[in-house]
Amino acid sequence: MDVWRRLLLAIVCGVAVASIYAAQTVLPPMGDSLGVSAQHAGWIVATGQFGYLAGLVLLVPLGDVVANRRRLIAVHMAITAAGLFLTAAASAAWTAFAGLALAGMFAVVVQTTVAYAASISPPAERGRNIGVVTSGVVVGILGARFVTGVLAQVWGWRSMYAVLGVLALALAALVPRALPPEDSSRRPSGYRQAVMSFGGLFRQGLFLTRGLIAFFLFASFGTLWSGLSLPLANAPWHLSESQIGVFGIAGLAGALGAARAGRWADAGRAIPISGLALTLLTVSWAATSQLTWSLWLLAIGIMVLDFAVQVVHVSNQHLLTMAHPDHTSSVIGGYMVFYSLGSALGAAATTSVFSSHGWGASSLLGAAFAACALIVWATDARRRSATSAVGSETAQAQRGERGEQTNERERVCPVADRSKAL
Repeated sequence: MDVWRRLLLAIVCGVAVASIYAAQTVLPPMGDSLGVSAQHAGWIVATGQFGYLAGLVLLVPLGDVVANRRRLIAVHMAITAAGLFLTAAASAAWTAFAGLALAGMFAVVVQTTVAYAASISPPAERGRNIGVVTSGVVVGILGARFVTGVLAQVWGWRSMYAVLGVLALALAALVPRALPPEDSSRRPSGYRQAVMSFGGLFRQGLFLTRGLIAFFLFASFGTLWSGLSLPLANAPWHLSESQIGVFGIAGLAGALGAARAGRWADAGRAIPISGLALTLLTVSWAATSQLTWSLWLLAIGIMVLDFAVQVVHVSNQHLLTMAHPDHTSSVIGGYMVFYSLGSALGAAATTSVFSSHGWGASSLLGAAFAACALIVWATDARRRSATSAVGSETAQAQRGERGEQTNERERVCPVADRSKAL
């Protein structure tokens, strides 16, 4: 997979995920246009997340069922475009919510794309390729904030959904022609078997640990990005949509700064690097909370937060795809259930908390989510350390017991043992 194909896969992920998060920059005008109050504006983003959740359960297992994932990616992108066009044309809130839910449901093409990239990558390059492709998700969430903010200010919030729809259709036509086929030896499973294996993941320790970390990780992420436009649009800053979108560039710089996360994972450092990144995530909220008097501290906090989120996200996916090489679509889809629930929780909670108690309370909420992710990581690390220590002691005891048995045999039959040696 050359650099241009990695770039194409990253763009697919970016456009798909932008369909869910594009509203973050324009929540106030979009809510006013559709008759949604500021207190409930977070549900505009959360609706896409809940559609995404449904897609993770119902659609992602298809990646392990369909032999031609390239065609599956193209179909999902085309239906995502339909949802985006429906949202752009909506005259009432329920129509917009229906379009957002449809686009969100088929935006799970991201997981099929990541699974495709993992399946055609040799083990030594899997983390690197996942890191590059996943960077498209970050560009879609953060970089698109600036572009959609400009579009919304010049032509209104509907224009950004129309542009995303056109891009999605173009990619649907390009993907089957530009991407290489997968290994013909891959044996697709039946849909029922894929769904059952999907459900079975929730009984596995590694999967649950990484999933819980993702849940709190993206709840913290959603708290920032779904709530940020509200205080910036109000006093004392009164920023426009395009000005608010500029902060997406700060987040993008931080996330792309974590481009080596995949290589760290390939080198076997995924778990310790995740702990360090979660610590940085928690600390970043101390700077982000200063929004009411310092935009520079806000920008620094955003950069650190998005750097940390990208490092942990890539590390999690690398660990899971290495542990389940035959069911990459299902395992990534199951993992992203936690991502979706966490993002929806952060989006819905932050606007409500901000309306009632201000940005300081929203910052405490985001820091609490980050601290919970760090606690889950630390608990798992302690368990791994204890298991490793017990295993080491057991092995040492077994070696000692074998040594004692050998010495006893030599004392009982010294002549026979020497004869065998000769």
